[in-house]
Amino acid sequence: MTTAVVGTRYHAWDLIIHAGPMVKLVLLILIMASVLCWTIIIAKYYAFRDAKRYTALFLDDFYEGSSWDDLFKKMNLFKSSPLAHVFQAGYTELQKNPKKEGPDQPQFDNIIRALRRAITSETTRLEKTTYFLATTGATAPFVGLFGTVWGIMNSFQGIGATGVANLAVVAPGISEALIATAIGLAAAIPAVVAYNYFQSGLKVFVSEMENFSHDFTNILKRNG
Repeated sequence: MTTAVVGTRYHAWDLIIHAGPMVKLVLLILIMASVLCWTIIIAKYYAFRDAKRYTALFLDDFYEGSSWDDLFKKMNLFKSSPLAHVFQAGYTELQKNPKKEGPDQPQFDNIIRALRRAITSETTRLEKTTYFLATTGATAPFVGLFGTVWGIMNSFQGIGATGVANLAVVAPGISEALIATAIGLAAAIPAVVAYNYFQSGLKVFVSEMENFSHDFTNILKRNG
């Protein structure tokens, strides 16, 4: 009997196929969450990469003395840059002033508010969908744990039904439990790592946007 039990191998796919309905439901939820997380991770990676690249190009033009009129006309070249959108908001508000000598105090306040709204909007855009990564990272292990508990319950039910407490009876249920735990962790770990990575990148963009808005208003003050 011992030799037969030791010689029995439970492959992951076989365990999933023969798992109970509840465990299969748990696994399906975790797999779907994992696929969605990886879709978000890949999309956000390219979005952040493009934002960083086009922000560098935009700042080169802005600080190298290009006129704001010319820079505004080239906004389509920097559409992936959050700083370019902040500039666009400030410049658009500035153009509402019919005076040539610069904005007065009320309009200057309006420009500052426009810059702040743009920063908030760009922050929200960059942060969009990343909360799903945080949610998956926080909940997937517990969903997997639920599958684990359910699998262990099935193991005890098997013992109760057969009246025999040996490895051949307990192993399938325990294996189901371990599969649920493993997939829960497999979904959670990349999600948490990616969320922290994107949050770190987001903080850099927010800092850059705030610094840029200060430079924008300082230039207006000097030229006003």
